[in-house]
Amino acid sequence: MLNDDILKALVEGIIYVAPEPVTLDGIVKVLEGEERERVKAKLEELVADYEQNAHGIQIRQVANGYKFSTKVEHHEILRKYVKSLKPPVRLSKPALETLAVIAYRQPVTLPEIEEIRGVDSGGVIHTLLEKKLVVTSGRKSVVGRPILYRTSRDFLVHFGLKDVGELPSLKEFEELAKRALGSEWTTGEAPEAAGDATAAPSAEADAAKVEPAPETPPETPSLEPPATAAAPSHPSGSELPAKSADISTPATAETTSASDSAATPEDHEPKP
Repeated sequence: MLNDDILKALVEGIIYVAPEPVTLDGIVKVLEGEERERVKAKLEELVADYEQNAHGIQIRQVANGYKFSTKVEHHEILRKYVKSLKPPVRLSKPALETLAVIAYRQPVTLPEIEEIRGVDSGGVIHTLLEKKLVVTSGRKSVVGRPILYRTSRDFLVHFGLKDVGELPSLKEFEELAKRALGSEWTTGEAPEAAGDATAAPSAEADAAKVEPAPETPPETPSLEPPATAAAPSHPSGSELPAKSADISTPATAETTSASDSAATPEDHEPKP
């Protein structure tokens, strides 16, 4: 059995984190082993405590449950403050992927980001700069001196971090991404760890890698038409693998001799 202070604090915390009004029975169900009457008494104490003028919020009964809300007498000032707030930042899947790469590899250049993601990321970087989630951090001392990017203070505020040392694991980052994108984000699309905790290329990049046809022709000379095999000195013949010449030699000889024998009568036939 919990002591009175801890029980009261837990009831307060449950009401605070609940997205919807939470009922007394719902609180009792979570606090296994606690008597309903005892939980109810602590809930009533909390309601009375927050009714005092020293508190700017209160616990109200809403739809047979309990929920935190501001007090009516403060609404005008609070409404004015809420209107001054920036709208919540919404990020697309490519933007979150790019932000993850920057967060875990910062400072990082655009070519390095594109190498990891496998797709062009210039437009996404521009979007993140506009939303003030990333900032420039000088230039890298290599050929071309590309710009370095790192996360900003707004990034820490958006994800509720004290500093970059509190960055979650990639799995936890995926959960944050799901909350931000909802149904647009699936487990299969999330960036995964790649070696030293970097984001892996996206599905687009993987598809792009398998699209180009192989540069060397397949080693199937036996499937080529005899006419092609009969001309090893033709420029196209130079593209065949070396070992295919041994296989196609008999066919070449037969075709050549056949063509010679067929051509001989026509060459020596007297003209009328």
